[in-house]
Amino acid sequence: MDTQNWKNQLFFGDNIFILKDLYFEYPKGFIDLIYIDPPFNSKRNYNVLFESIDLSDSTAQKEAFADTWSNISYLDTLNELSKLDLHLYNFLKNLENIGISFSAISYLTTMSIRIWYMQKLLKDTGSFYLHCDSTMSHYLKIACDLIFGESHFRDEIIWKRTNSLKTSQFKDRKFPVSTDSILFYTKSDNYNFDSDIVKVPFTKEEIIEHYPFQDEKGRFTKSPLFRSMGMGERPNLCYEYKGVSAPSKAGWKISLPKLIEYDNNGDIDWSNPKTPYRKYRPEHTKGWLVSNIWTDIVQTGGDERQGYPTQKPEALLERIIKASSLDNDLIADFFCGCGTTIAVADKLKRPWLGVDISHLAVRLIANRIGKDNIDKTFEIHGLPKDLASAKELANNVKGGRLEFEAWVVEFLLHGILNERRNEMGFDGYRTFDANGKKCFVIIEVKSGNVTMAHFNHFIQTVANKNGDIGLFVCFEEQLTKNMNIAAKKEGAFEINGNAFCDKIQIATIEDLLDNRFPHIPESTKETFKKAVKKATSNNDHPKLDL
Repeated sequence: MDTQNWKNQLFFGDNIFILKDLYFEYPKGFIDLIYIDPPFNSKRNYNVLFESIDLSDSTAQKEAFADTWSNISYLDTLNELSKLDLHLYNFLKNLENIGISFSAISYLTTMSIRIWYMQKLLKDTGSFYLHCDSTMSHYLKIACDLIFGESHFRDEIIWKRTNSLKTSQFKDRKFPVSTDSILFYTKSDNYNFDSDIVKVPFTKEEIIEHYPFQDEKGRFTKSPLFRSMGMGERPNLCYEYKGVSAPSKAGWKISLPKLIEYDNNGDIDWSNPKTPYRKYRPEHTKGWLVSNIWTDIVQTGGDERQGYPTQKPEALLERIIKASSLDNDLIADFFCGCGTTIAVADKLKRPWLGVDISHLAVRLIANRIGKDNIDKTFEIHGLPKDLASAKELANNVKGGRLEFEAWVVEFLLHGILNERRNEMGFDGYRTFDANGKKCFVIIEVKSGNVTMAHFNHFIQTVANKNGDIGLFVCFEEQLTKNMNIAAKKEGAFEINGNAFCDKIQIATIEDLLDNRFPHIPESTKETFKKAVKKATSNNDHPKLDL
């Protein structure tokens, strides 16, 4: 399989279906490196956290996998696994008999079947990295041992992700957690790995400390050239050079051709006529060897932040991708979130494949890679690409109406979906700051028939919910002259006393597909936010009534 055929492909959807489709088409595998950072199942919202429309309680509005590992659906997956991998099935099934919680078993079953397909999609030379925490890492390792084989386990990398730990008014009941685990497996013993390329460069101070001697070529340290008997006998390394032989049957540390090469390069000297040594220089070592304890990569900050709560730093993925892949190797992430794996692979000019179940995540990745060059740099699958496919999703696909609404709100408008839209009367919203307060754009999406009664009801909803701007979205054929007149009658939204845009606006699907977007203020805040508590005062903007 030519990886160039899969260069820069982004999929929207549940990764299990995409994994199955890819496996059906390419059962022998075609991916060189897979990194995943799935939800950790540690009773925290590890999926996308969104800014709450209720300013008094910023909580998670959407969890993409909320029902994925329910106690009901996991039984179907477990039954499916019994036909794919009996050992894996028996491991998961037996967890029930020893009192492990159904939540944990459901999570492990959900993850195991996905990892099973990922292993199949790797080339024989491929590598797999699973980012997890101590909540499930021990169970996940057993599952991976069964899927990849115990002998193909390479490392458990411990990443110290933070130095700043939260304080509490209550007495600590355990040591605070500041690390994640990254399980590293390969599909076979023949895999790509380069430890030199990810070595940490020496600082000037370290070079002076560890290379205390100096000659015309620069700084160096002295390294013995004879092996000790504790290293074992090496007859092939027992030779004579310049009248000197190794003092024991352990021999020299390097072959005769290498010794001559180093001497010709000025890297051999003598303590006395019988004791040569090698001048070991900083460029020979190439920096500090990276072990499986990573303390030198800090959490994401500054311009790199996308506002995504579990975002991993690019330096972390750069180390993994450089160490375990070659130029033009295909890199895949099936839980790609805000797209750090994708962004780093793109910067390293490696082809990539990404999957996420969130419209917002897909849109964020599209913006991160290069919004102005979407058609030129990568392809998005699983979303409508033209008017015909938009209408097909809206009217002819089972459950398509809700997917259509989510696509418009989250992907086209980069808004936040209202998970209670059926009972609250609007489909989504966006926020922005103006006039010294947080303002709201209320979004309503219509996929089918639209009447003036529908439009008037939306105008009233915007007023009832204290919306600052209302945005009504429909197909062009549904738009009427009376709707435009009614929208204009609602007047303008003002910023600092000056009219900025119409208070009620109408956007057609045709406009949005053609990159003609409504005139509304841009947010100065990140779309994705961590769940935090925020108190409101009497001077704050009234909260929307949810």
